[in-house]
Amino acid sequence: MNQLRREKIGKYIQEKGAVTVKEVSALFPDVSLMTVHRDLEKLEEEGIIIRTRGGAISATPGTSPTEIKLETRMQTNWKEKREMARKALRLIEPGSAVFLDAGTSNMALAQAIPDMDLNIFTTGPGIALELGKLSIPTVHMCGGTLNRFNQAVSGQSTLQMLEQINIATAFLGVSGYTEDGGFTCGKEDEMLVKRLMMKKAGKKVILMDSSKCGRILPYTFGNVEDADYIVSDGQLPEEVQERAEQAGTVIL
Repeated sequence: MNQLRREKIGKYIQEKGAVTVKEVSALFPDVSLMTVHRDLEKLEEEGIIIRTRGGAISATPGTSPTEIKLETRMQTNWKEKREMARKALRLIEPGSAVFLDAGTSNMALAQAIPDMDLNIFTTGPGIALELGKLSIPTVHMCGGTLNRFNQAVSGQSTLQMLEQINIATAFLGVSGYTEDGGFTCGKEDEMLVKRLMMKKAGKKVILMDSSKCGRILPYTFGNVEDADYIVSDGQLPEEVQERAEQAGTVIL
């Protein structure tokens, strides 16, 4: 019965994209709110959903291309992402060229960057607009095709532009990490951009909170050994920390 109920909840969230706990609870009037919360916890452990403040979102794109707005995804572990952004700032050198890929971890970083001399390249339109509030950095918006789900541009135009740029430090978000699968994401075009930055950038910085560990998505763009730094929420599993120590990858 529990498994059947969770399957129904998971399907409902995937179809809707984003829901509140109140909505889910209304589907099962005979089930306590505590049980609903436990069901959501279990679905998140299985990688089907991501819990947010007061609700949940689908962990994979559903039937609608705009099913999860960026503002909704930003609610997930936002406090941790802001703390990670403060740590990541230590790795930015004034006057250098940096790359921020699309995603909420890099949005938090964009909001934390002070008004300083930088050349900033990004595949996130929202991130470019956020950085546009500053007066000193030069902000470069990469061309390409917009993915409405993750608000990122990608494609051949993106790759061709980035091939010509010498990036000092690249900040890359992840959608999942497992020991065998490495750093993963959900779109092939997104993976190609991340792989290029892992190859070209002087310093490769992975932004990964502990909620991403144990999740695996279709496309791998690197592993712990390929990164120079992993900026985390301080709660990464012990096996990740041990692997990083062996590889010489610094965890902040």
